[in-house]
Amino acid sequence: MKFTKMQGIGNDYVYVNCFTEKIDNPSEVAVKVSDRHFGIGSDGLILINPSEKADFEMEMYNADGSQGAMCGNGIRCVAKYVYDYGLTEKTSISVDTKSGVKYLELTVKDGKVKEVRVNMGSPILETGKIPMIYSKSPVISQPLNINQEIYEVTAVSMGNPHAVVYVEDVKNLKIEEIGPWFEKSKAFPESVNTEFVRVIDRHTVEMRVWERGSGETLACGTGACAVTVASVLNGYTDEEVTVHLLGGDLKIFWDRKENLVYMTGPAEVVFDGEITL
Repeated sequence: MKFTKMQGIGNDYVYVNCFTEKIDNPSEVAVKVSDRHFGIGSDGLILINPSEKADFEMEMYNADGSQGAMCGNGIRCVAKYVYDYGLTEKTSISVDTKSGVKYLELTVKDGKVKEVRVNMGSPILETGKIPMIYSKSPVISQPLNINQEIYEVTAVSMGNPHAVVYVEDVKNLKIEEIGPWFEKSKAFPESVNTEFVRVIDRHTVEMRVWERGSGETLACGTGACAVTVASVLNGYTDEEVTVHLLGGDLKIFWDRKENLVYMTGPAEVVFDGEITL
């Protein structure tokens, strides 16, 4: 199987061009290639497929083999792949995902995509649609018992579920202990990505993320979008926010008039290769 490893601010995936390759067992392949000791090493597997609804389809799998609905960093890399590897000449493309069709604007320099702006769609705040089991809707800074500790949680879906928690110290947070408890919480029937956030000022936050199926990752695009929405709803920030993640920065804008969230960030090729499955 020929592949390309790519990363968006440290959120890395193995990409396969399924216009030319065929994978019968993507969940098993995702587990194998994601292993950082015995495989290629990644946060998951992303297949670039033909689509009847859009220019391309993105089919993504987490490191544990579970299928994901949407990945903000991953979809930017899809855009870079299809342009840089000659699958399209367009700088405005559409990509179908399990959370709907997304629209992307590509910034090209010297024949290569350097930055991608993604229309991530509208945030979902209705508790049942996130999905989350809770007595109130929406859930904005509401108490949630996680492993006998009470956390104030804001719940947002950006095509996948997010629990946003504000903390005073992000860097020294024991995320490897807390994250799995959120992921397994019965309040989230489809599991959840959890963002731990420190507000720096009205336009800047920093976050760490525990992603369902992958553990802590260096970045999460949908998570950065969810954090921006949550920060506006809680009155912490304005609508344009720079989100500092472990792997780099993303620029997020929540256009409240149109109720659309836009994410802008880089995408990079790490290397091309071939592996025997």
